[in-house]
Amino acid sequence: MVERTRLDLGYEFRDPSLLQRALTHASYVNESSEPLQSNEVLEYLGDAVLDMLVAEALVACMAEAGEGTLTRLRAMLVAEAGLAQVAQEIGLGEHLRLGRGEEAQGGRERPGLLADALEAVIGAAYTDGGLEAARTVVNRLFGPRLAQAAATAGIDPKSRLQAVVQAHRHLTPSYRLRRAWGPDHDRQFEVECLVGDDVVGTGRGRSKKEATMAAAAAALEKAAPPLDAEPPPRRKEPAGGGKP
Repeated sequence: MVERTRLDLGYEFRDPSLLQRALTHASYVNESSEPLQSNEVLEYLGDAVLDMLVAEALVACMAEAGEGTLTRLRAMLVAEAGLAQVAQEIGLGEHLRLGRGEEAQGGRERPGLLADALEAVIGAAYTDGGLEAARTVVNRLFGPRLAQAAATAGIDPKSRLQAVVQAHRHLTPSYRLRRAWGPDHDRQFEVECLVGDDVVGTGRGRSKKEATMAAAAAALEKAAPPLDAEPPPRRKEPAGGGKP
């Protein structure tokens, strides 16, 4: 019988054995008398899926950033150190199945092993439920980091705001022209920024684009409650699906 594994992934596996396989290190397989599979193939798959989904998310929330910036941010987000930190935050190490030797050498806290296991979990989600399942897991685990990356990478206020709002509220900010005035040679515009139905910032400028950027900057600085406030904690469900 497959044991239920509690991980806060935001996704419930239809086939819990895939998640268990994602948490099974080769050292455990080598020491087991059972015909088991390690997580190496799922890790390979998850590595490719993660790269694609992080790239997709970056383009969605930072469409105006250049290719060089997007490439640099993606590399930072999927680097071993970052993946290991995400794995530690969700307590992935305590669920790993390790051989006695790997366990004795501190494998549950080894960054490379944790990063590989996290990629395997993403690969397992993809195998279990397709791209949408993997996207759900990646958004759950990496959403706040995408927002932080935008804020620290010199991205314009509109793109930064979109990253923050999508990560924490799962919405996309919208903008509307409130008013325009002045002669053609000195036209002024006022734009409102909305999240859902709420006006969260207002900006003025000599063009609609300039006013939009000002509205986004105002939203980042003055919104109350903060747009990047952590959402209420969600009750953890068994990632393996069903009830224990």
